[in-house]
Amino acid sequence: MSLSHVDAAGRPRMVDVGAKAATERTAVAEGLIRMAREALDEVQRNAGPKGDVLTTAELAGVMAAKRTADLIPLCHPLPLDHVAVEVSLDPTVPGVRVRATVRATARTGVEMEALTAAAVALLTVYDMVKAADRGMEIEGIRLLEKAGGKSGDWRRPG
Repeated sequence: MSLSHVDAAGRPRMVDVGAKAATERTAVAEGLIRMAREALDEVQRNAGPKGDVLTTAELAGVMAAKRTADLIPLCHPLPLDHVAVEVSLDPTVPGVRVRATVRATARTGVEMEALTAAAVALLTVYDMVKAADRGMEIEGIRLLEKAGGKSGDWRRPG
C-alpha cells in the first residue's frame, strides 16, 4: 500500500486505507477563546442576543465533527461512534475553553474530527458574542492525545 499523497500526475489524492484494519480510534483536542470580562459575564448570564452560548457551541462542535470530511479536502468520511464537546467558562483568562473527544472504529484516525469540533465550537462562541467583544482571540487549538491505529498512542507532553 502506497502512502503517497499525490498521484502520478502530481495531483493530491486521499491516502488509500483499504488494506488497514478497522480499529478503535480516539482523539482529544482543545482550544480557547479570550474575551473581555464584560463579554464573559454576558455569556455566564445567557444575556446575549443569540441565547445560550455554551450549549450552542457544544452542539456546533458535535455537528462539525460529523461533517469534517465535507470541510477538509482529502479527509476520509468516518462513521463516528462518539463525539463529546465540553465548553466551559474560564474566568482566569477570561474566556471560554473547549475540549472535544471523538471515537470511532475505523481504518484511519479521528484527529481531524476532534480538531474540527474544537475549532467550530470556538467559532460559534465568537459568532454569538461578537456584539459584546469583536476583539476576542481564538488560540491554542491543538491535539492533546490520540489512541489506536498503526502508529499507536500519542499524548502531548506536559
